[in-house]
Amino acid sequence: MTAVRTVTVDGSPVHVLDGGTGPAVLMLHGSGPGTTGSGAWAATAQALGTSWHVIAPDQAGFGRTPLPAGSRGGLRLWTEQAASLMDALGVEHYAVVGHSMGGAVALALAAARPQQVTRVVAVSTMGAPGAPLSADLDAVWAAPASPAGARDMLSRLVLDQALVTDAAVDARASAMRAGAGAFASLFPPPRARWATDLTLSAQTLAAVRAPVLLVHGVEDRVTPLATAAQPLLQHLADVRLHVFGRCGHVPAIEHPREFRQLLSCFLDPDRGH
Repeated sequence: MTAVRTVTVDGSPVHVLDGGTGPAVLMLHGSGPGTTGSGAWAATAQALGTSWHVIAPDQAGFGRTPLPAGSRGGLRLWTEQAASLMDALGVEHYAVVGHSMGGAVALALAAARPQQVTRVVAVSTMGAPGAPLSADLDAVWAAPASPAGARDMLSRLVLDQALVTDAAVDARASAMRAGAGAFASLFPPPRARWATDLTLSAQTLAAVRAPVLLVHGVEDRVTPLATAAQPLLQHLADVRLHVFGRCGHVPAIEHPREFRQLLSCFLDPDRGH
């Protein structure tokens, strides 16, 4: 059974989607305005829930998790909060799945907690050394909290524009309005510095001991394959890359069934097919 609850982490509340039984999987969302843990991962968590204990937090500044007093976000805060959340939940060993910004956090967490993190899945990930801010990521971070802003943002995230439905636009616009105050402080212009904040050094990547699966869409314009995923192959000790054709920035939505199968087989190879 999946529950939504609030966990106090280092004195601050963290809103968490928490459910299922089995080995723990921490799922970290990306950085688009209106993004939440449950919004990004609910469908995937439901599919995994019978075999895994899924933990999907709203990261600081997103959804119902506020920024701690005096903080404006950033890779260090998100990484430390993720590690402290798992400590607070009493989870000693866990896999981490991260999308986009969440992929960079997942890799940083694996480097910081090599004894705890068992596997990493970095989807459409940020974090590669020297990766530039793409025009599409700049536009996503700048998207206004309106139906037009939501439609433009969603259209950049997926290849198949049929996925940008009126219902999806309305839901995202509502989430963007709800989170507009906190989000305004996260990625103000000039935005290239925030992409730089989310890159990892070669030294940090070399410290990742867990096996890593990179998952990427060949048509991803937000974090392009050539600058986001491929350079990581040179830096990670135990890594493989799965590329989806006909796919943009969100494989979990664009190829949900194959994505979940890929995830299941990698997270638990003994139970994979």
